[in-house]
Amino acid sequence: MRTDELIGRLSTDLAPVRRVRSPMVLALGWLALAVAVVGAGVLLAGLRHDIDRRLMLPQEQINLLAAAATGIAAAIAAFHLALPDRDDGWALLPLPFAALWVSGLGWGCLADFAAAGFPALTTSFHCMQIILGFGLPLTLGLLWMTRHAAWIRPAPVAGLAGLAAAALASVGLSLVHHLDAAAMVLIWHGGSVLLMMLLARHWGARALRRMRP
Repeated sequence: MRTDELIGRLSTDLAPVRRVRSPMVLALGWLALAVAVVGAGVLLAGLRHDIDRRLMLPQEQINLLAAAATGIAAAIAAFHLALPDRDDGWALLPLPFAALWVSGLGWGCLADFAAAGFPALTTSFHCMQIILGFGLPLTLGLLWMTRHAAWIRPAPVAGLAGLAAAALASVGLSLVHHLDAAAMVLIWHGGSVLLMMLLARHWGARALRRMRP
């Protein structure tokens, strides 16, 4: 077969490749979706009755900012890792913010447990339901936007997607759901975030391959 004939056959019916947008642009798009989802949840459920007092507490402010920073950093890291030329070190980006977030909750947890004992560990399945309600659409949205990572790093991207969605979902939870005990917050926030990450890591890689362009 002649070279020009071979090239002609290989190039027949080729579709143009659309360039992937910048990770920062994609992250901003996903964050806009997150704001819309959380805003819709707040409109449906209403703000918690003590929101003004809670937002005046320094520890509450730190926890909210740390959770938001964790979600934003995890989303940025996921979009970077979805590209083949990016360093694996991007996966470490959300860790400092996540450590600050968890340590803040953990300190309050110890204080509550010291003051109230085991009653501080009250159950709140409603808390988990709210986080999953916020987090699932955000996770699916991020997986859809990073579906080109199906053959690159599906598991890390999916895990970061779950962390990003769960962290911002916990911000939404703090706005609508009343929790008095930091121990309960740590258990149900942390448990829900971990569940979101495990679901995303286990099923997200498969979802990415099914949604790949």
